Amino acid sequence: QVQLVESGGGSVQAGGSLTLSCVASTDTRDVGCMGWFRQVPGKVREGVARIYIGNGYTFTPDSVKDRFAISQDGAKNTIYLRMNNLRPEDTAMYFCAAAVRALGYAGNSFGGCRFNSWGQGTQVTVSS
Repeated sequence: QVQLVESGGGSVQAGGSLTLSCVASTDTRDVGCMGWFRQVPGKVREGVARIYIGNGYTFTPDSVKDRFAISQDGAKNTIYLRMNNLRPEDTAMYFCAAAVRALGYAGNSFGGCRFNSWGQGTQVTVSS
């Protein structure tokens, strides 16, 4: 069982920035990918950033490209999501996710990975 604990959410005005953090309870070398998703009530969970743990390659979809950036600190088993120029439509619950090798390859597909472990989420609210 992998535990993922997010932090850093909050309320911010449009144009502002936030950095989310996610600490994994396992050595991230046991993980192929980690990523960030967001979800608004009644809508499908949407991937916003992915990082390959081994080589650090990242992916962000066009919807957040140039505003969101994902990074990792392997020594701390932690990933980050830096969000700049936030917009009201970025308001959502943000979830950290991991593709844990030992858990197999079923799960939410995003950025070439299948995510099978999830954090509890951290709320981000952007006001206009």
